[in-house]
Amino acid sequence: MRSARRRVMAAVGVAAAVAAVLAAAPGGAAADPATPGSAGVEVEIPGPEHGTAAGSGHTRVPQEGRDQPPSRLSAAEEAADGEVTKLVDNGSTADRLDIVVVGDGYTAAELAQFHTDAKEKWAELAAVEPYTTYQGLFNVWAVDAVSNQSGVSGDPGPDVVRDTALSSYFWCDDIERLLCIDQDKVDGYVAKAPEADLVLVLANSAKYGGAGYNEPSETLGYEGISTASAGNEKSGQVAIHETGHSLGKLADEYYYPGQPDYEEYTGAEPADSNISTLAAADMSGQRAKWHRWLGEESPDGGPVGTYEGGGYYVKGLYRPTDNSLMRSLDRPFNLPGVEAMIGGFYRHARIVTAVTPTARTLRLGDTAKAAVPRLTGADGRQLRIRWYLDGKELKPFAGRTQVRVSELALWLLDRRTHKLSVTAEDRTPSVRDPEIAALKSTISWKVRL
Repeated sequence: MRSARRRVMAAVGVAAAVAAVLAAAPGGAAADPATPGSAGVEVEIPGPEHGTAAGSGHTRVPQEGRDQPPSRLSAAEEAADGEVTKLVDNGSTADRLDIVVVGDGYTAAELAQFHTDAKEKWAELAAVEPYTTYQGLFNVWAVDAVSNQSGVSGDPGPDVVRDTALSSYFWCDDIERLLCIDQDKVDGYVAKAPEADLVLVLANSAKYGGAGYNEPSETLGYEGISTASAGNEKSGQVAIHETGHSLGKLADEYYYPGQPDYEEYTGAEPADSNISTLAAADMSGQRAKWHRWLGEESPDGGPVGTYEGGGYYVKGLYRPTDNSLMRSLDRPFNLPGVEAMIGGFYRHARIVTAVTPTARTLRLGDTAKAAVPRLTGADGRQLRIRWYLDGKELKPFAGRTQVRVSELALWLLDRRTHKLSVTAEDRTPSVRDPEIAALKSTISWKVRL
């Protein structure tokens, strides 16, 4: 799937303007135009360390890492390389959104520190809504990548080269804060985890930096890769912003002032859910985009409306709020962003999981057991659990996560095989779009006396 930037730029045919934009970005350097035919992979550049912008444009970088000496690991180090640890366990990979964290620049003696760093980055992610409420939908895996040397290339200066497992390096594309990786090497480690829906690469560094590789993997199926410095808190915020692209499919809400090619957008209505050519009155009248949220107070401050400037353009495109996480670091997602993120969570996770296997027919001494995640938010959401026998609701069992077959005896007197089902539905007020339909799921068993 193409990134938000490529969708917008394809509509207006101005991809070649990116080089000028990046050259003018604070702390940035000129980059090659991110045209579809150019080599490499497109990444988002984080905003400057001493600014608030979440990003400062996009560029194309090689898929390979920086050249470095060949690794020489001992037999013991090779044995530790690639070991997988489940840091957060909320259920089966089939029913949960699986985040895979891979570290770079950690020697074998530093793997315990990598696990600590991975847990801390997950805690940072889980402190941001809607991750806080929905953290029960996630599994987190750590994959040990043993590096021959500690730290990563480009730290502290561009001439520093270190022998690391993923060939991570700052000063990517001559931009100090752009932290790139060798994507094939990352994929080799990610493939060792049971499942991957989202990938986070942690560099063993305190230097500010990161990158967003937001193209889904065709081979491993993950939504994208975020890179971040393990020892830099602001880098973690960059990584959270990048998940807005990969999971929420949200566009950037920042823009480039003073750039003629991005002064005014005149193209078609973008597909992204959080930018629009429609001002509030037209959006409400056409019942389009985030019209359901207009006027509501947003967690990032102020009411949801149509604020001009977004999708890199100063004029002609509107964003839902003045200053959300898709525009600035250290900000929450706005209401339309929260809704999109929840929809992204449920593309990978199910709200109900079978504990009792569904393959066999349950009989008198058996119990049908299901599990639902714990939702930790306090915004009035309701998790509704209902049981059905042959499609007819068994109202006395509402809210339960298990039912004994013996309790169904009055309905099973004919001794036929029947279908017992449980449906769980997340009735969160944070989702108003009826097109986000994955908030409900059902599992079924065959039962008979």
